[in-house]
Amino acid sequence: MSLKIASLAIAMSLMSISTMAHQVKEEPAQSYRQSYFALIGANFGAIVQMVKGEVSYDNQAVIERANNLVALASIDVTKAFPEGSEQGTTRAKPEIWQNRDDFASKFEAMGSAVNKLAEAQGVRADVAKAVGSVGQSCKGCHDDYKAKDYLY
Repeated sequence: MSLKIASLAIAMSLMSISTMAHQVKEEPAQSYRQSYFALIGANFGAIVQMVKGEVSYDNQAVIERANNLVALASIDVTKAFPEGSEQGTTRAKPEIWQNRDDFASKFEAMGSAVNKLAEAQGVRADVAKAVGSVGQSCKGCHDDYKAKDYLY
């Protein structure tokens, strides 16, 4: 087993452990999607910090995190918003359930944006441009479908 595969297996195991720790038995859909978005934020946030110069820029780390984002974007997280999961510990606005097609299209836009980020292959100028596109895709969904505070 190569070092890269072993490292990826360890990283995914650690993410799985932290995700499982986040699961709440009473609200499985809410927990699932909150864990999903925590992983998105952890990976994207690290890239943003590097682009902004808040931490040292590491080409390989950018590539790995961008690839993680591609893998995460391949998950159809819209299925984690079943009817009834708009209640409880959530920032999901009711508009999600009223505009399912638009909501799903926002995730498709994120997928396209993170694919371009991965295609940048860690080249800082290209990564910086792609980060802006990913950020805009996230903002587009947050503006319409994420409440500032928990709704219930």
